[in-house]
Amino acid sequence: MISLQGITKAYETDAGPFWALKGIDLQIYPGEFVAVVGKSGSGKSTLINVFTGIDHPTGGEVVVAQTRIRQLDEGQMAEWRGRQMGIVFQFFQLLPTLTIVENIMLPMDLCDVHEPGERQERAMHLLDQMDMADLAGMFPASVSGGHQQRAAIARALANDPPILVADEPTGNLDSRTADGVFQLFESLVADGKTILMVTHDDELAARVPRILTLADGLIVNEVLQPSAVTAQEMMRWMPVSDDGTCLPGIAQGPRGQGMPVPVQAV
Repeated sequence: MISLQGITKAYETDAGPFWALKGIDLQIYPGEFVAVVGKSGSGKSTLINVFTGIDHPTGGEVVVAQTRIRQLDEGQMAEWRGRQMGIVFQFFQLLPTLTIVENIMLPMDLCDVHEPGERQERAMHLLDQMDMADLAGMFPASVSGGHQQRAAIARALANDPPILVADEPTGNLDSRTADGVFQLFESLVADGKTILMVTHDDELAARVPRILTLADGLIVNEVLQPSAVTAQEMMRWMPVSDDGTCLPGIAQGPRGQGMPVPVQAV
């Protein structure tokens, strides 16, 4: 399970501290698909950076699969992140001096994942899933932004991590390709992966079982989609008695539409 407990993040400015996150409490269970939406400046990217250990929170605790992120040094963090998380950055972060296939092989090389002789084969398999195997030998600057985005997604999946974090993964894709990427994400969740996706695409977010809305550094709204939520996910939000017995109905909370969830649950 992924747990964010009382997460705050402040940046120093000439006018004093700017609080990008003001107290985030969130739990994400294995196999969940969660979308984060909100206006620019709401704290989405900061949340992603803290969640992945790229940035340290000012206060609070991030715990992933019983690992307290704050306790890892930089070397341990890089190793842990490389094996546990695939990250799709908003601006690709592909290395310009490596070919597309070499960019995808890089996480495997750095973390020594998969046998050396199998890494190119896996990279080509991922490129084939992205419908761009024919571009494997090209350099990032020679392909479109959409192709770079798909290559970044393939790279995030290279080490077969249990958690995928995606910051605007379809922002540079046409609708057909975006739909294909989303279907890939759905299949990954069906296979047991956990996905946290930041998106400005309301239609795409509406297809995700659980939606969090950020505003001014806070989670202000949460929705479980009745048409998308599975029976297993529904059971997680069922109210229970003191002896652990599920009670009838879905607990009502002050935030959310569709299928509200209790504030204390997240």
